[in-house]
Amino acid sequence: MKKHILIFFSFFLTSLCFSQVRDTVEINKTLDKWHFSAARADFKAYFDLLHTESIFIGTDATERWDKREFMKYAKPHFDKGRAWNFKSLIRYVNFSADGQTAWVDELLDTQMKICRGSGILVLEEGKWFIKHYVLSMTIPNDIVETIVPLKVLQEDKIIEQIRSDK
Repeated sequence: MKKHILIFFSFFLTSLCFSQVRDTVEINKTLDKWHFSAARADFKAYFDLLHTESIFIGTDATERWDKREFMKYAKPHFDKGRAWNFKSLIRYVNFSADGQTAWVDELLDTQMKICRGSGILVLEEGKWFIKHYVLSMTIPNDIVETIVPLKVLQEDKIIEQIRSDK
């Protein structure tokens, strides 16, 4: 009996590992296609990969959009025949215990130099969709003291506005 349980458990763990490897490949394909669709200004392909209830957070503190709002913001960029061109340099993928949710973080080569993208993808009907994505610019620690004064005027206004809205 112990032998049968051990065989079953080994089979279960092996299939779980292969499933996560397969899903990692699919997530990589999804995100690569998403970034490539923006570079090609393929509006439909780009937004088809976002979940209907997705949130996109841009680099500016005021940029938090649901899918509809993000589409409205992005449409003029895509209509020009160029949106943005992000290429993943390195990507990490982690899964929930049930394998239906994945957390991703990646470093991107962009026109803003290195940016960080982090997101949550969900598996629905056998397909991975981007449900939440945060794009942020990286600032090397040794130049933070140079950068912060450049942000002060604009971001102090945002801080005041947020505090007054509470």
